[in-house]
Amino acid sequence: MKKILITGLLVFLSLVPNRAEAQSAEIQQLILNIEKLSQFKKILSDMKKGYELLSGGYKSVKDMSEGNFSLHKTFLDALMQVSPAVKNYKRVGDIINFQILLVKESKKGLSRFIKSESFSPQEIAYFEKIYGNLLNQSLRNLDELTTVVTEDKLRMSDDERLQAVDNIYMEMQDKLLFLRSFNKESSVLVLQRCKETKDVYASKELQELKN
Repeated sequence: MKKILITGLLVFLSLVPNRAEAQSAEIQQLILNIEKLSQFKKILSDMKKGYELLSGGYKSVKDMSEGNFSLHKTFLDALMQVSPAVKNYKRVGDIINFQILLVKESKKGLSRFIKSESFSPQEIAYFEKIYGNLLNQSLRNLDELTTVVTEDKLRMSDDERLQAVDNIYMEMQDKLLFLRSFNKESSVLVLQRCKETKDVYASKELQELKN
C-alpha cells in the first residue's frame, strides 16, 4: 500500500509541468499567502484541542509551537482508574510519541518543499492534502486510544484493551513509516529537479559562449 501511494505521488508530480523559471515568484507568493496554509494550521489547532481533551482538562499541554509536548505524564495521569496493566503499557506512550513525530515531520517536510522552490502551487497543495489527511487520521487513532484506555467508556478485559492498543500502535507506526517514505521520495525529486534546472542553465550558458 505504501509503495502504491509513493508511486502515485511520483506519477502525479511527473504530470505537472515543471516550470522551473516561473516557479520562484509563485512559491514566494505562496509562502506569503497565509490562507494557503490555513488548513494545516487548523489541523495543529485541532490536535492541541484533542490533547487537552485527552488530558481530562488538566491543561498540561506545553510548548505547542515547538512541538515539545509533555504528553506522557498528562495522558497517563488521565488513566488513574484504568488497571496498571493498561496504564503502564509501553505502547500507550509510544503512540503519543508517534503523534508528536507525525506533526513535527509533516511540518518540517512541508516547509522544506516550499522553500526548495522545486514544486508548483498545485503540487504544494497536493502535499498539504497528504499531510492533512495523515494527521486527521492520526487524531482519530488518538480518539480510539482514549476510548480504549478509559475504563468507563467500554467494558473490556485487560487483554482486550491491550490488543486494541496494539492495533492502534500498528496503525500509527504505519502512518509514520509512510510519512517518512513520502518525504524521502519527495526529497529525491527535489534533488532531481535541482539538477535538471542546473543542467538547463549550464546549457544556456554554453550556447551563449558559442554565440
